[in-house]
Order: sequence, then structure tokens, then C-alpha cells
Amino acid sequence: MEKLIKEAVNASRIKRFGGGGGGCISDGQSYDTDKGKYFVKVNGRGEARRMFDGEKASLEAILATNTVRCPKPVAVLDNPTGTGAIFIMEHLDIGGLNRHSATLGEQLARMHLHNGELRAKGKQDEGRVEGIGDGKGHREGAASYISQFGFHDTTCCGYLPQENTWTDDWVSFYAQQRLKFQLDLIERDSGDREARELWPRLERKIPEFFHGLDIVPALLHGDLWGGNVGQLEDCPVIFDAASFYGHHEFDLAIAGMFGGFSKAFYSAYHRIIPKAPGFDQRHELYKLFHYLNHWNHFGSGYRGSSLSIMRSLVRD
Repeated sequence: MEKLIKEAVNASRIKRFGGGGGGCISDGQSYDTDKGKYFVKVNGRGEARRMFDGEKASLEAILATNTVRCPKPVAVLDNPTGTGAIFIMEHLDIGGLNRHSATLGEQLARMHLHNGELRAKGKQDEGRVEGIGDGKGHREGAASYISQFGFHDTTCCGYLPQENTWTDDWVSFYAQQRLKFQLDLIERDSGDREARELWPRLERKIPEFFHGLDIVPALLHGDLWGGNVGQLEDCPVIFDAASFYGHHEFDLAIAGMFGGFSKAFYSAYHRIIPKAPGFDQRHELYKLFHYLNHWNHFGSGYRGSSLSIMRSLVRD
């Protein structure tokens, strides 16, 4: 492992430091080298390479906006000790988010507005996003307006892949490529009768929650809860991204589930991007994805919350 890391960063010496880290999906370890400090995530799942490739692409897209700090990705490599993969990135001494909460709210809003600002500046390339630059929606070293919803790579929220095929319509994208994708997994694994019966009713109603909105694709973090944010001495940091281009409100959904964000964060965010009519209903609709995703990751403990939101949205 250490030999592989040395080769990847072109270092002549390497030493572990810190107590390791990671979350419920992957493990992590920090290394000090003569080329700098690096954090290495390790995952032994067969799909780890896809997961880390998507995270690397997410961090690269966030960095390209020059709005909010995140670790600089270095390389994704096959795990030399067995199945899975490793992801080498910049090591940052991240602490808990507190005094930079308002700054994070402001910077997140700036990130969400960045793509629309490119459109306003007339930087849209001709043709569909599939034809831009590398054929996947981005041109290396240049920022171009993205006119569709999706992403140029598969990203994973947890270890489950997200369907990121480019789509012109956000409502269709969210209904089919986010909610139905999760519900299909639930149907496959548990065949939940109530979820099966509620979905057609909710699917018909979803367009009502978006009347009058002009949704410009925004680059999203994709999994923005309190465990994926922190701060350095001089700025906030976001990490463990599962990015795609979508409605900016989506990024506030999982934050509303698990907390970790102060009033200062929300006040700063909404000073720049005020709440649009119907925000509260859409907030519940966007939380539904995360409850379904947790149901698929961690089991039926999230069934009740998922179905409760579906029932409430069908009634409203």
C-alpha cells in the first residue's frame, strides 16, 4: 500500500500519522511524505473503483467553481491488498464546523449559482453537454455552462450508484433517476406493498410542486450533511461529495434530516438565494430521496420515515 502511494505522489519517503479515519462506507489513513500530506480512503467492495472515481470527479468539479474549499483529489487506484480501490487526496486538518458556518452558507450558495452565472456571461458552448470538451460535459481547465441535469460520471451516494444520464427536464430527472431508482431497489429487495401503492400517486403529483419555477442546473455536493463538512483555521471545507447538476434546493435536504448546520448557515445561504414559493414541500420531497437511500443502505429502520413523507406529499 505505502509503496503504491509513494509512486502515485512521486515521493521518496512516507510515514503514517494520526489515528486513521473514515465513515460507515470506507476506511481512511493519513500519510506524511516529502511531497506533502495525503489522506487515503480504502474500500474493499467490488464497486469501490466506481465509487471513488465518482467522488474524484465531484471534487474536481467543485474545485473548478473556485467557491468553496474541498480536498484536492490525486488518484484512484486498485487496492493492492485485495479487492476494491484506494483514493488518494490532499490531507486537510479538518475540525468541526462552528465559526465558519455563515461563510459556508454563503460559499455554498455561490457554488450553486456558479453555473447560472456562466450562462449569464454568455459562456455556453454550442451543442448538447455530451459534446462538450471530453465528451462528458466538462472541458479540462475551462468552465462551460452545463445546460442539462445529470453528471459526466457515475457518482455514489453511499455505495449505491446514482443514475446521472443527462436530461433536459429536472422534474423528470428527479422523479425517475432519483426517486424511482431507489424505489425499484426497495421493490427488488423487499417488495414493500405500501411503497408500491403510494409511488404512482406521488409520481403524478410531483410536477405540481414545481409550478412557476425556472430551474437552472446547479452543481451540487449531493450528500451535504453535518458529517461531510468542517473547517480549517481560515475557511469551511466540504468533502465526501456525490455531485451532479440539479436543483440547488436538493443540497439542503439531508442537512434538514441530520442537523449539524446553524441558523447562521441558513441565513447566509438564503440571503443570496431566497426561498422560492413551495420550498417547504419540495424540501420534504428532496428529503424523501435520502430516506429511501438510507432504507436501501441500512434497512427498514428508515421505512417509516420514507412512507410518512410519501403519504404527506400525496395528501397536500
